[in-house]
Amino acid sequence: MNVVLVTGASSGIGAAIAIAFAEAGWSVMAAGRDEGRLEEVADVSENISTWAGSLEEAEDCDELVADTIDEFGSIDCLVNSAGILPRGNAQETSDDAWRDTMTVNLDVPFYLSRAAMPHLLKTEGSIINIASNWGLEGGERAVAYCASKGGLVLMTRAMALDHAAAGLRVNAICPGGVDTPMLASAAEDSDMDVDSFLAMVAEESPNRRIASPEDIAALAFFLASDAARHITGTAIPIDGGLMA
Repeated sequence: MNVVLVTGASSGIGAAIAIAFAEAGWSVMAAGRDEGRLEEVADVSENISTWAGSLEEAEDCDELVADTIDEFGSIDCLVNSAGILPRGNAQETSDDAWRDTMTVNLDVPFYLSRAAMPHLLKTEGSIINIASNWGLEGGERAVAYCASKGGLVLMTRAMALDHAAAGLRVNAICPGGVDTPMLASAAEDSDMDVDSFLAMVAEESPNRRIASPEDIAALAFFLASDAARHITGTAIPIDGGLMA
């Protein structure tokens, strides 16, 4: 049975990815900070195990990978989905906000990829990084987020080149607006109620809709599958045409 390790799995995109893989028969290690919400995700399928804790340090990431190997014996796919989005321009962004964003959005995917790589090389597996369309273009009042996601995109491409000959694939998914708690929280920065804000985001999309977490999960599952065996080093927008 194939094994996937998913971070940020307690809600939103990460939860949808964990559930999609589990329902397809994969064994899933769902990692996140909120133990209660992780248990709700695990209730969906007996194929989901959970790991609750912080991943701020390299040692934490090493522990998560080791626990996944202890549980399942191998790893076929790592999905780095955890992320944070503090709003602010350069003058508004504190040292702590900058460092926290880089830690969660860039350092942790690197630490986890490094720790999981020996196991992924054995299985000729894949790494999938959940980046953002704001990792491909700038966004207003999101300087730390854009910097971190842009770094994640180029880290994806560099790792893909380094390990393609060994059979390890590395790709990034770059969503636009997705109907998640993170997007809803952005309404607080807009002087709009949540419903009006989400309607505005949908109207700005060429296809006039907001992606669901399940839309992102479907792409992640494809990238992890043998059908995508010739795809590596990509950063794929999934944004209703915003980047067209």
